[in-house]
Amino acid sequence: MSEEVVALGNAGRAIRAARDEGRAALVGYLPAGYPTIDGGVDGIKALVDGGVDVIEIGLPYSDPVMDGVTIQRATEIARAGGVRTRDVLATVEKITAYADVPVLVMTYWNPVERYGVDRFAADLAAAGGAGLITPDLIPEEGAEWIAAADKLDLDKVFLVSPSSTDERIALTTANCRGFVYATAVMGVTGAREQASDLAAPLVARTKATTGLPVGVGLGVSNGDQAAGIAAFADAVIVGAALVKALGDGGPAGVRSLTESLAAGVRREPTAAAAR
Repeated sequence: MSEEVVALGNAGRAIRAARDEGRAALVGYLPAGYPTIDGGVDGIKALVDGGVDVIEIGLPYSDPVMDGVTIQRATEIARAGGVRTRDVLATVEKITAYADVPVLVMTYWNPVERYGVDRFAADLAAAGGAGLITPDLIPEEGAEWIAAADKLDLDKVFLVSPSSTDERIALTTANCRGFVYATAVMGVTGAREQASDLAAPLVARTKATTGLPVGVGLGVSNGDQAAGIAAFADAVIVGAALVKALGDGGPAGVRSLTESLAAGVRREPTAAAAR
């Protein structure tokens, strides 16, 4: 296996496959356990049925400082309903059994540390998970996770932001496997009326340091925004809008929005045409 294929990881290969079709990939996020554990599984299955290429399953956390109000409320409901780390891993297993779509867990670092880094990595791999997105973990402080992930070929998705220096971006991308998560806006997560004009320059700066796909997240809420970002990013990442759709309309609402977003990333000009 070539070094590039190893670096791509499961999520990266799915994003590359979308690029080979002449489009950006769609990455969809929902937290485990919302509105219930079984209801959360149904919502995530609706992401698959609606056409996502990669799934992020959120691990509900007590202090989600980077998340906006929509995701905070959903994770509060999940935690009040009794969801625990083992339930998140069980959700991963159910989704990977349902469809051949890479499943990443999006988590703050403390729950992984408390669970045990090696144990979490092993249990995630056993559940069929592709890897982790770790928004509050930087590579310099992630040696234990990097070692555990490398041992099991799990994706390591770190974040870059508009405030990242070129040196910081290079360090971050050098430690990623799967793709690089570019946060397109400053501040907390949440759907916005307009995508940030900081996104395209950040993607360009990130691509200058790596051959890995770059996904753009934070703020995407509809197919038009997805189409705009698909013109310059390898993947469009949607979270809060999908959480709202699940709360408002259940799995049917998730599927409807996902189908609209999936159509958006397939519009012309495509991501491939913009390169």
